[in-house]
Amino acid sequence: MAQHDYTVDYELSDDDENIHNVWDNSLDPVLRVEPGEVVRFECRDALDGQVTQDSTAEDLANASFDPVHPLTGPVAVEGAEPGDVLVVELLDFEHKGWGFTGYMPGEMGLGLLPEEFEEAGLHIWDLGEETAEFVNGIEVPLDMFPGIIGVAPGEAGEHDTLPPSATGGNMDVKHMTAGSTVYLPVETEGALFSTADCHAAQGDGEVCVTGIEAPMFVTARFDVRKDMDIEQPQFETDGPFTPTGQDERMYGTTGIDSDLMEATKKAVRHMIEHLHTERDLTRGEAYILCSAAVDLKISEVVDAPNWTVTAYLPESIFPQ
Repeated sequence: MAQHDYTVDYELSDDDENIHNVWDNSLDPVLRVEPGEVVRFECRDALDGQVTQDSTAEDLANASFDPVHPLTGPVAVEGAEPGDVLVVELLDFEHKGWGFTGYMPGEMGLGLLPEEFEEAGLHIWDLGEETAEFVNGIEVPLDMFPGIIGVAPGEAGEHDTLPPSATGGNMDVKHMTAGSTVYLPVETEGALFSTADCHAAQGDGEVCVTGIEAPMFVTARFDVRKDMDIEQPQFETDGPFTPTGQDERMYGTTGIDSDLMEATKKAVRHMIEHLHTERDLTRGEAYILCSAAVDLKISEVVDAPNWTVTAYLPESIFPQ
């Protein structure tokens, strides 16, 4: 739920002067705030405008990943010192009416199953107030969150934005929705907070390498905890803990293997096959839908030598 008992103290546009593409604790902050103040960030999409509402899969295939992730920030929070914890209360999200989900050509090695999708695929979503429109009358509920939320690492130099780290970054935790509070370990003076890569929705796993990528506004309130000690990000959230935010009928596919990543791949392969044969989607459409609306869960890691990963599909997203 959006939290409306606040006043925005600062707005950061997505103009070039407020954008950076690496984590680096030597970057000058574009804004300094006091604990308790609220900032509204304007965030570009993850590919920095290379995909538009008129784009094709070929456009996505030709997109550059060097650099990727235009981050809005960094914002320095007064009083934040190494060893402290930056508290980020996520207050509200506002999308701009559209988003995209796609997968890159298999030769790039991105996503969970690149070996099974030689050509790129792309879906442009029309985003409403509550749902995003897919094919065949399928509607995916919106639950907006920032794929990237983090602070500058203590280690000097430039750090890639693609992998997450101990100070956050590209975590892609779909439960960091409005009303959530994220705790980030501070490793540099002022914390140097940035956010980016907003998603209108995502399944746990983000298996095709994109959620519903969307340019968006993120509103957050900052605080500093000196009585808290964490090694990696933590958070409090009300969810949603299913793709629709409710307990409901699901279709599950299991992946069982002695390797946890291979079990994950099997669960998704089986779900793609289910969507293809039972729900009349192409395999590419099924892969995209898995990334946007299917949740992966580790069901069992104690029955050696095999582990179980399960993919959960909410049946209510299909026309009734």
